[in-house]
Amino acid sequence: MLNFTYSSLINAPIETVWQFHERADILQLLTPPWQPVEVVRREGGLDVGAVTEFKIYLGPLPITWLARHTECNRPYLFTDEQMEGPMDYWQHRHQFSEENGQTRLTDSIRYEIPLAALSEPLMGWFVGDRLRDMFRYRHEVTKRECEQLGA
Repeated sequence: MLNFTYSSLINAPIETVWQFHERADILQLLTPPWQPVEVVRREGGLDVGAVTEFKIYLGPLPITWLARHTECNRPYLFTDEQMEGPMDYWQHRHQFSEENGQTRLTDSIRYEIPLAALSEPLMGWFVGDRLRDMFRYRHEVTKRECEQLGA
């Protein structure tokens, strides 16, 4: 099992950062331009039982990714888990904490790539690098949008 964490400090109240994540178009906003993703459906917001289905493209191949929210403690965290998709396991915790009048946003992912015993030593670093690129982008967008709202 692999672990990934990305954290940043956003100069906005926790409620602002949480509400930003509740936006109907959040996945479109947070998807990097280099990552082809099509949102198929999003139901239930951030609440437990909410479902998001999207297609990611690995080259020309569309892969369905279905995630279900399994935990929600407004405005401090929500967790989604892959129900169908390219990973053998995927759990993503989005945590929000107050820090000196600002918000600490932390994304923590536990995941296992297919054929883990073979693929993780060979490809784990590559997947980790792609996650780092993606979450750097996501946090930059979140920071920009939420700090503008708080201004």
